[in-house]
Amino acid sequence: MGLSAEGRDTADYYKALQSGELGVGFALAVAERILRRRYPDHAVSIVPSDTALRAGWALNSKEKGATVGYRYRLQYFGEIWKPGEPSRIFPIVSRGNHGTATTSYGQLADASAYIEGVHVGAYDETPGLVFSTQLPLDEALTVHALKAEGSDGWMSATSTTPLGSLNTLLQDEAWPPGIHPPAENGKGPSAEPGIHVTEEITGWFQRDLARTSAAGLTAFAGDGNSTTPYLTTRQGYRRFSAGVAHAATDSVQDAKYSLLGIPFVGTDHIFRLNGTRVEAFSGVHADLFGHLSHGRLEQYRGDVYALRSAWPSDTWDENWDGPVSIHQDGSVLAIHLPP
Repeated sequence: MGLSAEGRDTADYYKALQSGELGVGFALAVAERILRRRYPDHAVSIVPSDTALRAGWALNSKEKGATVGYRYRLQYFGEIWKPGEPSRIFPIVSRGNHGTATTSYGQLADASAYIEGVHVGAYDETPGLVFSTQLPLDEALTVHALKAEGSDGWMSATSTTPLGSLNTLLQDEAWPPGIHPPAENGKGPSAEPGIHVTEEITGWFQRDLARTSAAGLTAFAGDGNSTTPYLTTRQGYRRFSAGVAHAATDSVQDAKYSLLGIPFVGTDHIFRLNGTRVEAFSGVHADLFGHLSHGRLEQYRGDVYALRSAWPSDTWDENWDGPVSIHQDGSVLAIHLPP
């Protein structure tokens, strides 16, 4: 007996889904570790690129303004930061497969086109990280990684666009699309398709990244009302404002737990894994969440930066009776079998 054509299609679909999701998960874990080791005196945030870029550029024809015109878009930005100082940005692209190292080499080459879609600061001087996670059925998992060299990526404030306060609300902008090569013989060549975060708008972009990251944390804790102020119209703030939400995607910040001796607030859900009921709690440190829910992003970043090396390394809470994962941004994911 064997799978029908429909069965093979379904199996291939789930393999692709698994390699994509696990590939991203392992790649971001490696990226974060790399950036922390290279910048030990900075904090690291991983920010979804589409959400961040959408505040300043029209990414498709459905959005108002001149579209970017470059269909290869990276997935994430890695931001290294210190409170009150310029950040540095690393575009990140991840792929995954169930094949061999040869498959990963092809994915790394393909991902280079995505990295080229965004330049930060000087032309062609943006550092980047490219990953391909190899998930063979009968061998060890392997993460292949490449680094794109670059001397820029810094969010350098200017007299016209200072860094400004991260607490200030963000509005949609209409920055012109296109990547601008340097002028030759006094004449500038035509702009290339893509997005160029030029020096004049890096102050705005740093605030955009910080507020997009904060929206991810408040949404992770299940608080739509706190998420809304951190997003612009194009970024989708209406999804988190008052209204009807599907039961499968809606969550409410109404749960409190003390995990590894630390108070957290967030939301919980019940899942079934192979028929077994499992409860998952996602939340944020109670004091840090208080800053986020009241729009005090500057205070949140100051406190979380001070705590970045103070979080417990334990991964099991006896009272909770399950695994607990605390991230350096103050978020937590805990899972156990419900009583």
